[in-house]
Amino acid sequence: MSRQANRGTESKKMSSELFTLTYGALVTQLCKDYENDEDVNKQLDKMGYNIGVRLIEDFLARSNVGRCHDFRETADVIAKVAFKMYLGITPSITNWSPAGDEFSLILENNPLVDFVELPDNHSSLIYSNLLCGVLRGALEMVQMAVDVKFVQDTLKGDGVTEIRMRFIKRIEDNLPAGEE
Repeated sequence: MSRQANRGTESKKMSSELFTLTYGALVTQLCKDYENDEDVNKQLDKMGYNIGVRLIEDFLARSNVGRCHDFRETADVIAKVAFKMYLGITPSITNWSPAGDEFSLILENNPLVDFVELPDNHSSLIYSNLLCGVLRGALEMVQMAVDVKFVQDTLKGDGVTEIRMRFIKRIEDNLPAGEE
């Protein structure tokens, strides 16, 4: 490997670790600011939603991905392009519902939880709940209402981290009368 390529890899690893540690500090502060885990979970989701609403523009500009035609295509773009672009991982897509309106993203390695152990007094904390909000916010901006939640988490002793996504409805554009 060339010296230049090695520096690039080291730089990505350092910025990834910095992001992970900064996120940990954010969650720690929220745990101090709110009385219970449910309130922290709501705040993480809300913060993630606000990030997703803004991040979608960057994603669309950088990825050159066109409009998805169905929820399966959306799942592929989320797993193979978005997660890879922003977190450097590619979750697997599994557990499709028979109707094709629900699936799971399986994260073998969740970079947000590197260096993390949940204290016993925070057993209902959904540490990475920010991700659910990001997905919900970003998809809402492209006219998709979805429900997103964690169903398994390695921080809670599960073998993998699983995010469940359910399509609710396509959001109609509310354009003023006469405009298209």
